[in-house]
Amino acid sequence: MVRKSFVAAAASAIAAAAQVRAISAASPAIAQTSSGLASLRNVNAGELNVAYADVGPRDGKAVVLLHGWPYDIHAFEDVAPLLAARGCRVVVPYLRGYGPTRFLSSSAVRNGEQAAFAFDTIALMDALKIERAIVGGFDWGSRTANIMAALWPQRCSAMVSVSGYLITNLAANAKPLPPKAELGWWYQYYFATERGRTGYAEYRHDFNKLIWQIASPKWKFSDATYDRTAQAFDNPDHVDIVVHNYRWRLGLAKGEPKFASAEEKLQQSLVIAVPTVTIGSDFDGANIGGAAYRKLFSGPYAHRELTGIGHNVPQEDPQAFAQAILDAAKLS
Repeated sequence: MVRKSFVAAAASAIAAAAQVRAISAASPAIAQTSSGLASLRNVNAGELNVAYADVGPRDGKAVVLLHGWPYDIHAFEDVAPLLAARGCRVVVPYLRGYGPTRFLSSSAVRNGEQAAFAFDTIALMDALKIERAIVGGFDWGSRTANIMAALWPQRCSAMVSVSGYLITNLAANAKPLPPKAELGWWYQYYFATERGRTGYAEYRHDFNKLIWQIASPKWKFSDATYDRTAQAFDNPDHVDIVVHNYRWRLGLAKGEPKFASAEEKLQQSLVIAVPTVTIGSDFDGANIGGAAYRKLFSGPYAHRELTGIGHNVPQEDPQAFAQAILDAAKLS
């Protein structure tokens, strides 16, 4: 599928929205369209000046969509206009260490621990005066949405989480897996070494393209599609954030004291009561059905299984991801 450039003309976006409304009126399922995100905005929020896209009516139901590694906001390029056409305000930020998002202070710790991203997103919502939002994401974005729903349920009206419950429990994460399962996380051990840090800094373009291919083997993305996202990895803090994230998960790097209380709570495998739709894809293997994490969601709940789809669900199947957001809204 050929997607439009990141900066879409306003007239084209309006036309696409009208098309989606017309098709959606005839069918309960969301129709596919190929419209881009709006022009980037910037706002100071917490430790960051956050670059973000803001699509749809400002008085619409708020939706915050969160990407993971090694991806960027283009993962939601086709999801955002689908939701905007249904009256949602869709905010899609570049995470710390990605794209034009920058730390406000040169002395700020380039921290990639899990809680930091959730605090960033709450700060962004505060800066945009968004009291409550549907939060959705994949990879790091799923983990961030999970943490927000666990620690700030009053700020989350509903949640969509690819791969289900991803809050890292450090004690559980320290236990070794069978060799075949460990093989899937080879890059975490690479990042644990200084050679890995140097290698990622030098080869990040090819490295992350390999991750895309491994995580989504059936997704035939073009070089242009990847290269557009790869620009986000040129952020000056990207390598530090990525390396710290994975070293922290392995217990090889410390977090910041200001997040210690939150992390202590997160180590208790908090049950999430926020209305939730989880999505399992081929990436999840034997756990595509989500049985391993079902008990960790106590509120209204639904699960979707997508076969033939890899890890980057919103970009590989934007229609299904957008529909999950709308279905989650109905649960709330």
